[in-house]
Amino acid sequence: MKAYVFPGQGAQFSGMGSDLYDTSSLAKERFATADEVLGFGITDIMFNGSAEDIKQTRVTQPAIFLHSVILAEVLGDSITPDMVAGHSLGEFSALVVAGGMTFEDGLRLVSARANAMQSACDSTPSTMAAVLGLENSIVEQICRETEGVVVPANYNCPGQIVISGEIPAVEAACEALKEAGARRALLLPVGGAFHSPLMEPARMKLAEAIENTTIGKLSCPIFQNVSAKPESDISTIRTNLVAQLTAPVKWTQSMEAMIEFGATSVTEVGPGRVLQGLFKKLDRSFSTNSASLEGSDAKV
Repeated sequence: MKAYVFPGQGAQFSGMGSDLYDTSSLAKERFATADEVLGFGITDIMFNGSAEDIKQTRVTQPAIFLHSVILAEVLGDSITPDMVAGHSLGEFSALVVAGGMTFEDGLRLVSARANAMQSACDSTPSTMAAVLGLENSIVEQICRETEGVVVPANYNCPGQIVISGEIPAVEAACEALKEAGARRALLLPVGGAFHSPLMEPARMKLAEAIENTTIGKLSCPIFQNVSAKPESDISTIRTNLVAQLTAPVKWTQSMEAMIEFGATSVTEVGPGRVLQGLFKKLDRSFSTNSASLEGSDAKV
């Protein structure tokens, strides 16, 4: 069974998507639609902007969504998922590719999500940190014992967790984690505490946007970050999309669940190869690859 996975924030790069634009008339149409829907020239920023321009949350999230979804659409019938999943933002790309949401609605939601998260980041100084080489239970305990807001945010793979929260709390937790034996506990260059209680204002804004968006029947199950289970019920999918902003990304658990469900290969659709690497850290023998334009029938 084939699993298709979609990357989240952090996979962006300058020039992303230009190969799609140069190859496919469908891609050209999609990028033009994106500029219109978003109300600014995201196409120009993606193709010609600096790394600094692209890493702004309001740009990064729709840019990665566009790269992932347009690539899947250009590849067409060669994308045949038996299951899908996306890391954080990537969950919206996965939903669109699985037929649960239109391209335009998905883009509007991603834009609303990005703007709401940016606003929440601006209101409270906060950050995230990567923790390597400790058991989940130890990281969870130290977060609970640290004064202030700091929580596990991303369970990326065995021995790799990202924590999130108020800057002093994250810094204090990092010191405690190093003392507990962490190989590394390193602050990340991000502008806020994603997947933590500090995203509550963003969660409330996103809840309204999702409530007003049509979500239809999916062509295959989606393994959502919040539950790490194969979901098909529309009401549950809506609830989990909203909860995701303040809940941890259970990516390790999702990978394990997809393999248990019967996945024999995983294809990463979108920029970068981060998710393939996480699967390999879970099981080096697992078959992974990237979706590619090579050999496709895309025409200008």
